[in-house]
Order: sequence, then structure tokens, then C-alpha cells
Amino acid sequence: MSLTDRIDPKPPKKIYRWDLDKTYLQTEFDTLRQLVRTAMQKAHEKKAVPGAAALIRELRANGDSRLCIVSGSPTQMRAVLAEKLKLDGVEFDELVLKDNLKNLVRGRFKALRGQVGYKLPVLLRSRALAPADAEEVLFGDDAEADAFIYSLYADMVARRVSEPVVHQVLQAAEVYEDDITQVMKVWESIPQADPVRRIFINLDRLTTPASFAHYGPRLVPIFNYFQAALVLMADGHLTAPQVLKVMVDMVQSAGHNLFTLSNSLQDLIRRGLPIAQVAQGLSEALQGPQAMLQAVRPVPDIIAAFTKRAASLGAPMTPAPVKDIDYLSMLDHARPRTHKKRRIE
Repeated sequence: MSLTDRIDPKPPKKIYRWDLDKTYLQTEFDTLRQLVRTAMQKAHEKKAVPGAAALIRELRANGDSRLCIVSGSPTQMRAVLAEKLKLDGVEFDELVLKDNLKNLVRGRFKALRGQVGYKLPVLLRSRALAPADAEEVLFGDDAEADAFIYSLYADMVARRVSEPVVHQVLQAAEVYEDDITQVMKVWESIPQADPVRRIFINLDRLTTPASFAHYGPRLVPIFNYFQAALVLMADGHLTAPQVLKVMVDMVQSAGHNLFTLSNSLQDLIRRGLPIAQVAQGLSEALQGPQAMLQAVRPVPDIIAAFTKRAASLGAPMTPAPVKDIDYLSMLDHARPRTHKKRRIE
């Protein structure tokens, strides 16, 4: 085939960025024993967070998208992690893991636990190669610094935060000076845009959603991925049938039921998320083939409960207004939980 005959893939219109541990995978690493157990697990022994794989598959089914995974897991786990994703039917375009062996050899001990100096440059380098008009949705968790890093990344690309402030934040986060230089250089090369539409934080540690209020309405803390699917439907990323597939996966494989799922929608409405209207769309999606109705046997009751609960709530709370984030004052959110300077949440 000649070069003129080559058909290049269309540039992605949407980029979905995911963390792995505690965001996609149910991982425990708070103790040395848990770290060793996690490192020794084979692909089939690793468990995905309920609904995560189903949600990714539905987002990818729409085409014109790119899945980028950035994880603090060591590079030595790449083969087993890639195999796990394949077992779950998840196809990724980019998988970046942390080279802690290199950090050890170079004597960069602060970088072993630090996430800002690792994830922020990776995100910026990936964005530098993305189409300027590609929108992004980011997925992380409350175990480390994802809320802080993702928000800072979004505001850096949009130029809502100044260069001196970024430099101060990176220094306060104990990022090595040469890494700071690289961050600033890559950032300068990225065209100004405002691509990050949503940031989802999986509340693995059951942190209260109110703890993330300072990050504004762009960031949505979630207790499960059905909540993420509801918001993404309201945002136009998923259709009602796709949300039902995520729901079915969680009912059939993770033991979710009428009570947990209806409470999930109620929780979002109470927090002011504009998703009350999705209940009607889900109800209409059930008027399909009989096979679909059989597959989601409990769903009609769930939808009925949704409608009643949404009506009983009345007017939802008004979401917090968008405002500038004071990243220096929020730096505790970027520190490892074991850091002596981090306040107890």
C-alpha cells in the first residue's frame, strides 16, 4: 500500500483518562503485606471495581474516543495489568506506569510516593499530542492526589492558573527541580483550551463528598459507577440503553439492588447534579425487545422508585458556583496520606 492509500484513524473527539488502583481495580496497598499480595496477584485474581469495565466498554463503543490509563503501579506489572484489562474486554490506547526502580537507582526517594511530580507531567505530555478540540473526562479516586492533580491539570491547560503559582505548588509538593522544568516546558507547548468536562473521584475510602467542594462542580465524587453513568448520560456521553447495560452489570455481578441504585440517584440529585431528567430516558429505553426486558428484570421497579424519589425531593440543591481554586491552600490533597504535613480528613 502506498502512503497516499493509507487511511489514518480519525482523531479522537473524546479522551477518557483513568487511574487503575482503587479507581478501576479493587486494590489494597496500605500495608507491606497488602503491597506484596497485590504485586503477586495474577491477572485473573485481580478484581475490577463494580461497573468500571462495563462503563469503559460503553464509552468506547461510541467510537471517536481514546482511553488513556495513568497509574502509580510499577512498570514491572505492565504485562499482568494489560492481561487483566484484556480479560475484562477493555481496550486501551495508552498505559503509563510508574518507573519506581528508576527512582530508586537515581536516589529520588521522594518520588516513590509522590504523585504530583509523576502524574502531572504524564497528563501534560499526553495532552500535547491530543487534538486541540478533544474533550476529556477524568477518573480517579480518593486514596491519593487525583482530585488535586486532575483539577490542576485542567486549569493549567485552560490557563486559569498562573505560572508562578504552578511553580510554587510544585515546589511545595516536593517535586524535583528538573522535573518542574520539564512540566513548565511541556505546559508551554500545549495550546490553550478548556477540554476537561468532568472529573470523577471514586470514593474508595468513603471520604465525604463535601470534602471536595473546593474543586467546584466540574469534580463529581461518586460512590459507584452507576452514578458516573447517570452523570455521563446527562452530559451526553452515554445513551439510556448504555446506562442500563452498566446497571445490569452491577446488578448481576456485584449484588447491587433496588435500594442501592435508587439511593445512588437520590444522592446525586440532593447534591445538585442535573440528572433528574435521565430517569425518563431510562424508562423509555425499557420499551425495547422482550429480551432486553428479561435481562434487566429488576429495572422497571428501580425506574419507578427513581421517579417517585426524584419527585419527593422537590427542587434540587443549587450546585456550588464555579470559582478559582487556591491550589496552594489545597496542597494537603496532593500529599500522600502518610505524609507528616497532611491534615487528617
